[in-house]
Parts: sequence; C-alpha cells; structure tokens
Amino acid sequence: MTGTVREQLAAGVPTFSFEFFPPKDETSEALLWRTLRDLERLRPSFVSVTYGAGGTTREGTVRVTERIATQTTMLPMAHLTAVNHSVAELRHIIGRFAAVGVNNILAIRGDPPGDPTAEWVKHPQGIEYADELVSLVRRSGEFCVGVAAFPYKHPRSPDIESDARYFVRKVQAGADFAVTQMFFDAQDYLRLRDRVASLGCGVPILPGIMPVTSMKTIELAPKLSGAPFPSALAATFAGIAEDKEAVRAEGIAQASLLCQQLLDEGAPGIHFITLNRSTATREIWANLRETSTVT
Repeated sequence: MTGTVREQLAAGVPTFSFEFFPPKDETSEALLWRTLRDLERLRPSFVSVTYGAGGTTREGTVRVTERIATQTTMLPMAHLTAVNHSVAELRHIIGRFAAVGVNNILAIRGDPPGDPTAEWVKHPQGIEYADELVSLVRRSGEFCVGVAAFPYKHPRSPDIESDARYFVRKVQAGADFAVTQMFFDAQDYLRLRDRVASLGCGVPILPGIMPVTSMKTIELAPKLSGAPFPSALAATFAGIAEDKEAVRAEGIAQASLLCQQLLDEGAPGIHFITLNRSTATREIWANLRETSTVT
C-alpha cells in the first residue's frame, strides 16, 4: 500500500490501524509475522512499529517497517524517539526510513530507558521537546508526521491545560495527526478533544485502544499510559478476577463498547495496541462489523 496516514484520515471514513513492537528473538519474530498476516486480511488503514527507549530497537524498527512496506499490502508508520540521540543521529535514522520507503513517522520525545519516571536528560547535541523532533522530520523530506496525545495528561505536564498547549505546539510545528496513549474511558478522550479544540486546533486525534485480556493488563496500564485505571471498571474486573476466560470476555466486550462510543462521537478511527497478538483485535473488529461501524 502506498500513500500517507494523512491521506487515509482525509478519506472521510474511520481508519482502523494496529501498533506492533519489534521482535526480540526468532520466536517473537515468528509470532509478529503470524499476527501481521492475520490482521492484513482485515485491510487496515495503516500499521505502526514502536521504537524502544534510547533507540534500543532502532534496527528492528527499521527492518520491520521496511519489510511491511515491501512484502505486505499494508501502509507502515515508524515510531521515532529523541532519547539519547544527537540531531545528526536522528537525521540519519530519518534518512534510513526514507530509503526503505517509509514516509509516515510518529515523532515522540520518549522516556528515559529503564525507568520512564527518571529525570529527562537531553542529549548534548540532541533536542529537548517533541515539537523540535516534528520540525526536524518535516525539514528532512516529504513525511507525514504524527505525534502523541495524552487523554489524562503527560506525566511530566504540571496540569491538563499546559499539556494541551504543549500538544498544540507540536501541531504548529507540523504534525498532521495524533495518536493517544491508551485509555479506558471515552470521556477522557472527549475532554482531550474539547481542550485542544478550544485552543483552535482541529488536527485528527486517533484513540489508542488496548483491550483488557487479563488482570495483568490492568496492572500494567498505569505504567504504560501514565494514567490510573478507572476505578469503576477495575471493580468490574475484580469481581471476576479468578476466572481468566471471564476476564478476557469482559475485556473484549468493554473495548468493543468503548470503540463504538468513540466512533459514534466522531473519532476519526481506532488505533489498536496489539502487543503483537491478533485474536483480541479480530474479535473487537467482528463486534464492530456487527454494528455496521466498519466495512
């Protein structure tokens, strides 16, 4: 598939996309490509590949996005973070993406490797903020650029108002769209959209969704998103915590309902965080098809 995420979003129908991470070994590589082939049948709008803190998965990110671009029908988007990279290194990585035909980049400042809550330390020859990375990518070629959005707020932002202003700065720097960190309450997304709109910014914001498939998901969610898991929803899962199948079924049902609510409220699409597995996402897709939301 050729084109850009920007063009997909401008087509006037909700987009449907997946997020993967580069495999660490041959076993996880095989799992990733089984998942990609399973989900390719759903004809997603695009797929994204994450980028490890400090560039720890740089080679894997380039390799996987290149293979998606050349060996599948799917449109790839590569994540890129600024952690531990000089501007020269960032330009080199951006050039490598361009060389393999990847022209969609999600530009993220990133967290310190090892401990996301550790003090952020700028590389001596690097950049300080995500809007600078957006500008760098846009100056480097004909790229479509996405950025991160935080329904609850970024953990390092002092309050939600300043967080919204930081987001608008990224858009003003050249971002075409945004993908949110995962969340589990539609109101968090809608409040984010309203805050951004009140500042005169109408960039498409894709909800990032990860279904609860085990109680471990609930434990991990605050670490991955920087936001607390909704207490009422946590209580629902706590009541069935000893029944793994019931937890998974409830997670699929809740994620399906959340996606439907978001699309009904005008969200431009859904971006699924897959953890390199396809079954849950395919079940949610089937549920949405039954409501005629997707085709």
